[in-house]
Amino acid sequence: MAPAPPVSTDLGASLALAVIRASQAPLLLLDGGSNIIAASESFTRSFGYLAGNVRGRSLFSLGDGEWDMPRLRSLLSAVGSGDAVIDAYELNWGGPGANRRALILSAQRLEFTEGPSIRVLLTVVDATEAKAAEKLKSDLIRDKDILLQEIQHRVANSLQIIASVLLQNAKKVTSEESRTHLRDAHQRVMSVAAVQRQLAASSMSDVILKPYLTQLCLSIGASMIEDHDLVSIKVDGDGSATTAEVSVSLGLIVTELVINALKHAFPLGRPGVVTVDYHSENEGWALSVCDDGIGIPESGEDAKAGLGTAIVQALATQLSAKITVNDLKPGTGVNVVHRKPLGLGNETAKPELRAI
Repeated sequence: MAPAPPVSTDLGASLALAVIRASQAPLLLLDGGSNIIAASESFTRSFGYLAGNVRGRSLFSLGDGEWDMPRLRSLLSAVGSGDAVIDAYELNWGGPGANRRALILSAQRLEFTEGPSIRVLLTVVDATEAKAAEKLKSDLIRDKDILLQEIQHRVANSLQIIASVLLQNAKKVTSEESRTHLRDAHQRVMSVAAVQRQLAASSMSDVILKPYLTQLCLSIGASMIEDHDLVSIKVDGDGSATTAEVSVSLGLIVTELVINALKHAFPLGRPGVVTVDYHSENEGWALSVCDDGIGIPESGEDAKAGLGTAIVQALATQLSAKITVNDLKPGTGVNVVHRKPLGLGNETAKPELRAI
């Protein structure tokens, strides 16, 4: 096959100029002094210049001198000398009294096999509308976050009121059984309110578990521990965070298990510590509530399982977590562990717990 005939220099230059003029993107072909050799119609149309008044003029003399910026001069000079390439340079562009526009500039020197002439191809992209849309999106997200925080704050206040009413009623009733149930209900409401308070005070959509569980246990201890010199609650954990939905479930589990320990582990003034720990491990997490109290009775004559036991088991199932109960001698440890991925058919264990 015969080789293709060479394209003449004049024809090649004419084709290049025609391509630039017809480009749908705003393009400029500049010489080494930033004089315009060719401009695309989209450039002149986008920036309001007459096509016949652009060619041969310096870029910096167009319009009212809106392109005449020291930084742009320096950049184009560096590109023309081969010392730099402009790649997505952001320029705040606009003449006096005109609306500012966000431009993205790219420029590179064109290399020729013949001739010493310097040619620079400048591409201009108007990102004004995209920037405005991005700002609008950011503003909407910020407004949504503010509204969500306000809702969470109001929910927390409402739950606090409900909890206070439950506690007041617990003080008024004469039945010890009714008083116990009302106090337990108070703590369950407080565990949810604690999540809402942390979400309302934070810009995050997730809840950091350690401060949340610490605040929760302080609330439980304040209402259930008579002598803090004898019995205390300790919270350990890493800086892990989880969603509000999961944190509510974990808070309710901790509430039930801590209440259970305080009720049963330290009879007759026995001193001790209840330890709550949460940490991430691999692609799952582990929650434990341990005490150094009397432990699991050897006789096995535990009280009948109460509402708290059912709540813990239901929440663990909801979280796809496994419950294990260990006799620590002294004391009892309850571990709730979630691992991913779970195998098919893996069921949540349902051990016998002391009545809660």
